[in-house]
Amino acid sequence: MKLSQEQAMTASKGYIFDIKRFATHDGKGIRTTVFFKGCPLRCRWCQNPDGLSCLPQVLYMESKCMHCLGCVHASKHGGIKRVEDKICISRNVNEDWKAICDVCPTLALSMDAKEYTVDECVHEILKDEIFFKREGGVTFSGGEPFLQNDFLIDILKACKEKGIHTAIETSLYTDLENVQRALPYLDQIYCDCKLYDLELHKQYTGVSNEKILKNIAYLLQSEKKAHVIVRTPLIPTMTASFENISSISRFLVSCYEDVRYEILNYNPLAQSKYAYLDMEYCFKENPKMYSSEKMQEFYDCAKQNGIKNLVID
Repeated sequence: MKLSQEQAMTASKGYIFDIKRFATHDGKGIRTTVFFKGCPLRCRWCQNPDGLSCLPQVLYMESKCMHCLGCVHASKHGGIKRVEDKICISRNVNEDWKAICDVCPTLALSMDAKEYTVDECVHEILKDEIFFKREGGVTFSGGEPFLQNDFLIDILKACKEKGIHTAIETSLYTDLENVQRALPYLDQIYCDCKLYDLELHKQYTGVSNEKILKNIAYLLQSEKKAHVIVRTPLIPTMTASFENISSISRFLVSCYEDVRYEILNYNPLAQSKYAYLDMEYCFKENPKMYSSEKMQEFYDCAKQNGIKNLVID
């Protein structure tokens, strides 16, 4: 499979790296969460590093490896080598990675994503249809769903034809016209406002936040504004400051005084995913979640800066 990144983003099919069933934190009721591959941001704390690349990559779980060297022999161009009794993977090498994964007897090697057609994706979603009766539905997450925009829109349309409640979790780093195309088919929108300061946003996510703030303002002034929840993940030393929460709160209230705002506690569980991709996590010593007392201080900060509808899970 030799698609370029540009082709991957415009193909009629799309890449999904996970389908999580019985989710209860990605919208109302019991939900099926579909994780789209590819993200234009490079947040230092990314919770889903397997969703960053637009194309499928190899995951390596060393604990499952029996060192049979089948993968080394199947590697035609040196993508996998044995170096001092360790399996070393060069993911940028042009290999038939799926074929290499297929020879692994213990499933220590696997691809992190699968290609789906719209019909195949909807078929997977409909397996959980019985759980959608009481406020449940499907949530599209990532990665960034808007990076595979045409694929996203087609699935949203198909879901609405089936009467399925739809939600999205997005960074909103996309063109406004993409948001406008999707909006008629979305029942709930979760969007991130990670950092208000432009330079800090560039420093910690790799991109400007100008497009993001513009899209948030548009949503909070649209007819769907009551169905928008803006989120800020608390990342120690990066986003978790009273100055940042104050600035974001004032901005959101200026767009819509009844805005719904959620401040997310730090999630230390993401660190374990990085080893599978030979990536380094942003913290050498993984911080703990914030205490309930500290979270209350952040909540109070948001309220003091105009937030009336604070979402607390």
